[in-house]
Amino acid sequence: MTSPAGLDIDHMVPLAEAWDSGAFDWTPARREAYANDQGAEASLVAVTARSNRSKADQDVAQWLPPSKAVHCRYAAEWTGTKLRWQLTAAAAELEALRRLAAACPTTMVTYTPATSVMNGPLTVGGR
Repeated sequence: MTSPAGLDIDHMVPLAEAWDSGAFDWTPARREAYANDQGAEASLVAVTARSNRSKADQDVAQWLPPSKAVHCRYAAEWTGTKLRWQLTAAAAELEALRRLAAACPTTMVTYTPATSVMNGPLTVGGR
């Protein structure tokens, strides 16, 4: 990229996917914290506008980055974001993540549990 005009800020786990994965039950403050999460490097990512439009609100069962070289990292960051926010995963999503994990034996998922203004610290463990 030579111009920032061609970039979008993308949610690793799209807002609609987060909603379907449990955010529907969150307080407005927690949803706002998720939407603006700058506490984890992978939560909000600069991507090409074209890539962002292609991904839309799809999960890993429906969309992966075009470059296979980044699939392991993408799956780990997706999983870390879901764990960070205690979001659920649908059956097809879990199967896709299992296939990716099998192809990525040296990739480690790391995350820091999110805290919410209204809900306090989450109780999920790290790694």
